[in-house]
Amino acid sequence: MNGDFMFYYLNTFLIYSMLGFLMETTLKTFFFHSMNNGILAGPWIPVYGFGVAIIVFITRYVFHHSKKIPKWLKLFIIFMIVFVTLTVLELIGGMIIEKIFHKVFWDYTNFKFHFGHYISLEMSLLWGVLSILFLYLVKPWMDKIIKKIPKWVTLLVLVIFLIDVVITFL
Repeated sequence: MNGDFMFYYLNTFLIYSMLGFLMETTLKTFFFHSMNNGILAGPWIPVYGFGVAIIVFITRYVFHHSKKIPKWLKLFIIFMIVFVTLTVLELIGGMIIEKIFHKVFWDYTNFKFHFGHYISLEMSLLWGVLSILFLYLVKPWMDKIIKKIPKWVTLLVLVIFLIDVVITFL
């Protein structure tokens, strides 16, 4: 694994953790006032960063090993992989947050097809669709920005993020 590969995924994690925070802050401000939007003090929600980094990694693997698969089938395969991966990530993330902080940060029990607090068919389908849109519309544009970020900026933001994690746990 070369350094550029590592910095690409580190930048992906940090940027999408921040964009997840902005998205949830916007949703909380205008639509869901009682929504919790982050466990850390800083402007990031790591579950989004992990989710996007995982999606990007998996889809790169699928695209690399699927040259002869028709595009519609590739989309379906990616949708299913993302659907399952993000559902599991949401479940594990919710359980870890509840175990550590003794809080439920999201609760899908008001959805018809929910499974406990943390997952529902409706949200999993939404994450799947949004991920496909992300991969084809947002990611190509954001990759151009991510590749231009100097390594020292990445390391500085990583240190700030890690300080925030330590402060949160103290």
